[in-house]
Amino acid sequence: MATYILLSTLTDEGRRTVRERPERIQEVNREIEALGAKVVGQYAVLGPYDFVNILEAPDNETVARISVELGARGTVQIMSLPAIPVDAFIAGLKKRAPARRRK
Repeated sequence: MATYILLSTLTDEGRRTVRERPERIQEVNREIEALGAKVVGQYAVLGPYDFVNILEAPDNETVARISVELGARGTVQIMSLPAIPVDAFIAGLKKRAPARRRK
């Protein structure tokens, strides 16, 4: 399973929903899992985003479907980012072709 970071911002309607029914946040997490991903971490944050969610999902298409499904409701805007573990990133850099030397 790959790791993804979802940065979300509530719309006016989304803020009203969370204020009136804070448990709705956890209901959405169950919906995300029903769509094929697992929520492994979730944080309410201050700044330009309202929530940071860390998901595990089988592929980009699953996360895209989740982002479109949730965004289509009009309560949240989502930025989805695939995340590469640092050890895997470093290993990938070491596999690259050696740099060419200038003559």
